[in-house]
Amino acid sequence: MGTPVTGPGGTPPPTYATLAAGQRPEYLTSCRALTDSVYAGLDLTGEIESVHTQGIGDTVLLEGDAGLDGLAVCHLGPGSEAGEGVCYVKFGAVRPGRGAADRFERLLDACELLATVRGLDRVEAGMNLARTDAYGRMIDRGYRTGLQGVAMHRPNEAGYSRPDTYVIDDWR
Repeated sequence: MGTPVTGPGGTPPPTYATLAAGQRPEYLTSCRALTDSVYAGLDLTGEIESVHTQGIGDTVLLEGDAGLDGLAVCHLGPGSEAGEGVCYVKFGAVRPGRGAADRFERLLDACELLATVRGLDRVEAGMNLARTDAYGRMIDRGYRTGLQGVAMHRPNEAGYSRPDTYVIDDWR
């Protein structure tokens, strides 16, 4: 799904790259705990570090009162999977439970703001239709389907593609 970036600029959201090097291990631990709460064993540490090391994007860190509320690994512009003028959310998730829908909206806001401050024209993000509320929220914000695919799980279990999850994942 994708949408043009039309919002005003502002203060860039906190990201992995803007952290002091000494803070990064602590945030990686928080990221692991968050993704594990979405789906047991899900760990984006390698992806976060790889995007940073290669200089092909950054990871948005959504802070909340209880710690890390969400994260989004974003590829940004040329030289990345995003391509010219695009912020591609490779993976994003918010802490599940009460208030998850609001956290998801805040995460989308942060990704769109990151695209704006980086001078990009568009945000693209993968969404499974089993995540009905997350999908509807993206539609309401102007995101439209650009590529449609089918997810097949082995064994046949939902994984994190459930109505109660607010996850963006790689559909390219």
